[in-house]
Amino acid sequence: MSSGNKRGLSYRDAGVHIERGERLLESIKPAAAMTQRPGVMGALGGFGGLFDIRASSYRDPILVSSTDGVGTKLLLAIEMDQHDTIGFDLVAMCVNDVVAQGAEPLFFLDYFATSELSVDQAAAVVGSIAAACSACGAALLGGETAEMPGMYPPGHYDLAGFCVGAVERGDLIDGSAVVKGDVILGLASDGVHANGYSLVRKMLRTVDLNLEESFEGTTLGEHLLRPTRLYVKSVLGIREYGQIHAIAHITGGGLTQNVPRVLPAHLTARIELDSWRLPPLFARLRDAGDIAESEMLKTFNCGIGMVLMVPPGDVDTLTRGLGRAGETVRRIGEVVDGEDGIRFAGQLA
Repeated sequence: MSSGNKRGLSYRDAGVHIERGERLLESIKPAAAMTQRPGVMGALGGFGGLFDIRASSYRDPILVSSTDGVGTKLLLAIEMDQHDTIGFDLVAMCVNDVVAQGAEPLFFLDYFATSELSVDQAAAVVGSIAAACSACGAALLGGETAEMPGMYPPGHYDLAGFCVGAVERGDLIDGSAVVKGDVILGLASDGVHANGYSLVRKMLRTVDLNLEESFEGTTLGEHLLRPTRLYVKSVLGIREYGQIHAIAHITGGGLTQNVPRVLPAHLTARIELDSWRLPPLFARLRDAGDIAESEMLKTFNCGIGMVLMVPPGDVDTLTRGLGRAGETVRRIGEVVDGEDGIRFAGQLA
């Protein structure tokens, strides 16, 4: 028989502190409350997030979903001990995929996992998630915080996100309307966004590249941590100005692999590389790593974060509308016959 005075093992002895999770939940509730929108039912902390799509005034909606992470950009945030923007990347990577189908993001859920929960660190991350949700009109409907001793090195964590959006059936953008002669518009990125960081980190270890080096008025590290641009409101807001036949979010695979994803099999995107100037950050990376142009184009967004394919007659009105919404727009090519998916002309300048 065991002694009545003997203390048995507890979950805390295994490294899990349930009360920290409870403190985190309480600390993020005000930020989550700021993302509320019509359709949200219940409060943060339930077993499941509830959303009433009828309350959002859709008549015949198609649901569009996306899940993503932030890749090894997360390791850069951990190394620099800056956690108040990486959640913005997480949301942007998901909602920009949703808007590429013409859908409005409705709600977002996150997954945060760590070896030992730091409430301050996690609150900074989730706070930036809430900020991005608020900026694009999506409700932060719920999430999961997992403390898993031994799974991650001390101070490290992992992130994943999940978004659901909706679009009226007749407004769905799936690329099927693309025709020869459509004009290709490129919307400027805010930097590297959240792809290509394994190559960036390789260069930080092996070539003349340093997070602390002075660059464009601040440090290279600060530029590399700039969050992914949200294109949601600007793209959704221009539907009244003209037709959009296809949208490609330029993520992993760069222009090379993402643009062909939205084209019918018999059509090709002809991209004029000299129609925009390679931003200084990408030029610095290219030069430091002696990266070939073809590698740049399939690894980074190279300054173009989203691509739209539109009828020639709608180019001017759409460009003006996007400009008023704060986007920098470049006419970067056209749709032509061919089955190779994408062709590049000229050179990155």
